[in-house]
Amino acid sequence: MSRMGDVLAGFHAAWEFESDSVLIRYERGIRTPKLFQALGERRVPLEAISGVTLSPGKRGTVVLRAEVRPGADPLLEAAAGQLKEGCDPYRLVLPAERDALAEYYADELRALLTADGEPAERFLVAAPEAPRQFKAYDAKASFDGKTVHFRWFWTGASSAKWKAGDQSFPVGELSGVEWRSPEVLEGHLRLVRRSAAQAEQVDQDPAAVVFGLGYGPVHESLPFAAAVLAAVREAGPAAVVSAGAPRRDPADIAERIRHLGELHQAGLVTDEEFSVKKAELLAEL
Repeated sequence: MSRMGDVLAGFHAAWEFESDSVLIRYERGIRTPKLFQALGERRVPLEAISGVTLSPGKRGTVVLRAEVRPGADPLLEAAAGQLKEGCDPYRLVLPAERDALAEYYADELRALLTADGEPAERFLVAAPEAPRQFKAYDAKASFDGKTVHFRWFWTGASSAKWKAGDQSFPVGELSGVEWRSPEVLEGHLRLVRRSAAQAEQVDQDPAAVVFGLGYGPVHESLPFAAAVLAAVREAGPAAVVSAGAPRRDPADIAERIRHLGELHQAGLVTDEEFSVKKAELLAEL
């Protein structure tokens, strides 16, 4: 750019133009989409950008948008085109009277771009950092940067998931993620495993959590999915390892047995299933 550090401020974000990247800082106001607030800021290398557009917006605005190469941003890869226009992290909305200034910056940025629209060989934009967690309808999902954990809620999880028990998935055992927005029917997060067959229905799949009204909101579940996806890509197939199950907290075991007993009393698990699962939980102490 002509001057490093130049800033173009819009309604929900500001773009700071640097010699090799664009730093996008998102506001934290009540009108700012929650996804932007959760992201905070993102540094986008120029090699990740394939183009820049400027177009009229709604209600006296103009929209400056950076076009990102496929495969360059784990957030967009996880979203798979499901983000609504207002939650596009690469749109900068400005008052229409600033269109000349926006056009100036767009031209300056275009002059620096060398990448075409070909897919990137690796992620160029940093993923949201771990640890991350969120509540789905049937589980609490957490990710510490190395392993994804699903802890089932007895009020929401299917009997199949309860029988399988809480789940832990090292990133080396995964090949990807499948995120379906909670803003549509059947929203969910499914972990794609390298060597295991996936259940057809997500509510029966112990490698998936189900969203619902107020559960797994975009600003929590999508950054989670992007962080997992980036870790999976970084690990690669060579990172698949076999690890023993960690010892559990006795209080957690006691709670799980209590929940299992409630399912047994409700007739959701048989006497034999109750006995087998209880023995498995006790063996983890």
